[in-house]
Amino acid sequence: MEKIKKMFSSKSSRNGTYSVGLAVIVIAIAIVINLAAGQLPEKVRNIDISSNNLYDISSVSTKMLKKLDKKVDLKVIAEQDSVDTRIKTFVKKYAALSGKVKVEWVDSVLHPSILQKYNTDGNVIVVSCDATGKSTTISFSDIIQSDYYSYYTTGSASESSFDGEGQLTSAINYVTGEETSKIYRTSGHGESTFSSSVSDLLTKNNLETEEINLSMSPEIPDDCDLLFLYAPTSDITDDEKTIIEKYLSDGGKVYLILGDTTSDTPNLDEIMSDYGLKKVSGYIADTQRCYQGNYYAIFPQLSLSGDLGSGISNQMVLLLNSPGMEKTDTDNDNLTVTPFMQTSDSGYAVTENDQTQGQYILGAVSTNAISGDSSDSDSEDEDDKSDATDTDTKTARLTVLASASMISSDITDQLTTLDNLTLFVNSVTENFDNVNNVAIEAKSLSTETNTSMHAGAFSILVIFIIPLAILILGFVIWMRRRKA
Repeated sequence: MEKIKKMFSSKSSRNGTYSVGLAVIVIAIAIVINLAAGQLPEKVRNIDISSNNLYDISSVSTKMLKKLDKKVDLKVIAEQDSVDTRIKTFVKKYAALSGKVKVEWVDSVLHPSILQKYNTDGNVIVVSCDATGKSTTISFSDIIQSDYYSYYTTGSASESSFDGEGQLTSAINYVTGEETSKIYRTSGHGESTFSSSVSDLLTKNNLETEEINLSMSPEIPDDCDLLFLYAPTSDITDDEKTIIEKYLSDGGKVYLILGDTTSDTPNLDEIMSDYGLKKVSGYIADTQRCYQGNYYAIFPQLSLSGDLGSGISNQMVLLLNSPGMEKTDTDNDNLTVTPFMQTSDSGYAVTENDQTQGQYILGAVSTNAISGDSSDSDSEDEDDKSDATDTDTKTARLTVLASASMISSDITDQLTTLDNLTLFVNSVTENFDNVNNVAIEAKSLSTETNTSMHAGAFSILVIFIIPLAILILGFVIWMRRRKA
């Protein structure tokens, strides 16, 4: 017994006992923390440490989910054990943001009848809303997208992007929405066509697009919610101008992207002039807000408010070789011109023979409040004249972008951190009463590793800070024990 007492009364034994006791306490604390963490909600418990932030959910989706007033069902039809971990993790985290979203996992191996019911081969998410009776299906291949171009060079398709948030947000927006808005895009004047990126974003916002040739149509269809002129290279005809003016006078909405024309466009210019805008000659340069010394590659000053600024993260939009605009004086007191993209005061309109300094408009919205009188002019009954007049106000809207480079795939596909597409889609959806931009771009899967050369905050913490703290703590303890 004395030997045992001596063993535990020695200095080394006491230090060993303290170390064991400290280890037990640390382990106990870790267990308690883990148990507590396990009770936290999914949205808090899962922390995204992926190099490309796959599981980050934007403020746009978060806002939409918080405003949900209808129940939405997500039915994942697949063999659960074979579902990609990224999809599992994201669906759980996404659904946890709203009590209106319910996730049900149906194993297609155990319940094969489900495949026939939804007419699918499996590996899909069926998104439905009982309140509207609408449903849509998201394939796993739409979430984890592949680059099949590489198949022809390497013999196998490589994963290119992750579109979990974009697909789910778009699907929920669709099944809870009451109707789909329609855009008519003009043709016959050398207009450009939307890139796949732009088309996908419009589709995600439940915006249907259809082509129209105004030379073959006596009027703009009644279901046209927005008339789009995408960079025409030639002028519209007199008859087409009349059709567009009539559409605007009835409270219509028109979106014009200026094209690179080789001749004058007096009819388009007149429509712009009626709405307080004038195209200036030449191309716009900016010696203050330019990209790497290229004065014709401009980062415009942005003036965004309301939904126009929704989802704009870094306030960076790039335009190349852009025309410019100025305000014009009109006699219309009901007209309001609001620029949302401009050069700095160091902007220049450059032609072959001249350079004119000034601040030029690169994007603007012009609204015209139009009073409509529905009184019956043929009425002769003086007693009924006061009851026959019903005046309401319609708001016509003209949105003009100075340059097609705003949505050029050469820019948007290469410089994905810019806000070009987000601002463009915002400016489109602002034309609709019940549409907000909920389109989310897919996240690239091109970089999966997070090395010390490209270390994020988490990597720096794990690789450098924590080991350094442990070394310092160990050194301090060693010095104290040595002195003791």
